[in-house]
Amino acid sequence: MSEDDEQVAGERVAWPMERLVRLVRAREHEGNLNPAQWEALRYLRRANRFSNSPGALTLFLGATKGTISQTLMALERKGLITKAPRPDEKRSIALSLTARGEDQLAQDPWRELAESADRLGNKTRRRLAKGLRELLDSELQRGRHKSFGQCSTCRYFREKSRDIEAGGPHYCMLFEVALSSNDASRICLEHEPR
Repeated sequence: MSEDDEQVAGERVAWPMERLVRLVRAREHEGNLNPAQWEALRYLRRANRFSNSPGALTLFLGATKGTISQTLMALERKGLITKAPRPDEKRSIALSLTARGEDQLAQDPWRELAESADRLGNKTRRRLAKGLRELLDSELQRGRHKSFGQCSTCRYFREKSRDIEAGGPHYCMLFEVALSSNDASRICLEHEPR
């Protein structure tokens, strides 16, 4: 029997994953940020323009509004994010990373884990990514959480749409707006898997 055919108990997947997360989380306490602040920065780096709000961040992290409010105030005081009114929406705020916030993310403890993953063989990375995605999807369904997937994997996404406007070449059928290739790679609050 080859190693690929060996039966592996789910616990042999869950335990190393738990330990790995715990080790990286411990490193998030080093320096001038706490884990919630790191998570907020990572989220804002990935979020599209429809999802860069305090409410979407609250849903994504599964945290309380108070926790998110405190986290955002701390990040703003540190000069890592900015808040601005969202155009054409009276009470909505758009959050953005500052250049300093982008620089901070260069020291993200999870970045080193991603670099370690890059050193795995391509086949291993592909299988690991697929398996982790399936586990995440299962947990999202169990808890009835939003998926926050990439625009390009959403049922509302149209690649190289005929409805191209400035800002295209893609299109979001839900928001009825053109999407750039950069937009297509970002995560969205309204994501619905195909």
